[in-house]
Parts: sequence; C-alpha cells; structure tokens
Amino acid sequence: MLDKKKVVQKEERAVLVGLVHKDQTEVQLQEYLDELAFLAETAGAITIKRFTQKLPHPDTKTFIGKGKIQEIKKYIDGKDVRIVIFDDELNGSQITNIEKLLEVKTIDRSDLILDIFARRAKTAQAKAQVELAQYQYLLPRLRGMWKHLERLGGGIGTRGPGETEIETDRRIVRDKITLLRKKLKEIDK
Repeated sequence: MLDKKKVVQKEERAVLVGLVHKDQTEVQLQEYLDELAFLAETAGAITIKRFTQKLPHPDTKTFIGKGKIQEIKKYIDGKDVRIVIFDDELNGSQITNIEKLLEVKTIDRSDLILDIFARRAKTAQAKAQVELAQYQYLLPRLRGMWKHLERLGGGIGTRGPGETEIETDRRIVRDKITLLRKKLKEIDK
C-alpha cells in the first residue's frame, strides 16, 4: 500500500550564468542574478554558484566564451549540479551546444518562469494557458534542438531525416497550439 505522506522532492543544484554586455552593467547583472536565484528557488532548485562574464556581445554558439564554458564545466564536474540557468534568453542551437559541452540540462530565464507557472497552475484554463505559452516558446527553438540530425550545405543529398523530423515536430507543435487556443475559447464560454 502506498504511503499517503507527501513525497519530499530533492532540490536540484543549480548554477546561474549572466553576461555583462553593452546594454547591461555589472550592478544590473547582480540584481538580475539575485532575482534569478529567487526564481530558481521557487522552482525547487538551490543555487550553489554564479558565473558572470563581460563581453561586448553574446557568443552566437554558446552565448558566453569558450573559457567561461570550460570554467563552468570544471566547477560542476563532481558537484551533482543538475541544471545551468542563464539569465538571458538562449536560442535552440545555443542550448544544444551548451548542453553538449557541459553535459547538464541548460535553460534560460523564460523557460524557468514557464516551469514555475506550470507547477502552480491549478485550473484547466491556467494549465492550458501555460501549456500554450510553453509550446509557443518551444516552436522557434526546434531547429536548434534537431541540429544533430541536419546535413550542412545545399544541393543533392541535403534533404535528410533532420528536416523531416523538424517539420514533423513543427507541425505537431503548431497543431497543439491551435488545439489549445480552441480549448481556451471553449473554457472562456
């Protein structure tokens, strides 16, 4: 027989990452990271370290520099860190590249906030709204997530399984978005 006591979930250990760039000062970044740590705690994670870097603009492949990625990797090895949370929004290929290098789940602020909303949604309408927001957030990131299946270049032999998987997933996500919008209209009535 199952014990009806609440199951205590182990908090995930998290590392936060922020970037000081031309539009953001170090003081602002520290305030944003304080807020991000609070959001992480709300989602059930405990922040064990913060990493910051100063760059004129984010790196297109990994958002932060290679040296900082290596520093984070060296730190998280053996520390049971389950998640790396970036303060700024990442695209799909950046998430894929970072996860490949760090070998841990990587999310950004928007994804963290959506997770908090998903955990707290109780009504059918709230759950549908959160799910809709999650799919809308996911849709433009699908390309980066399937990067490992794509073939580079143009011409003969470049239409491989990656493109079909991407298009299939995009269609499924778009259909789900349409379905959720209809469901929300019905709930409103």
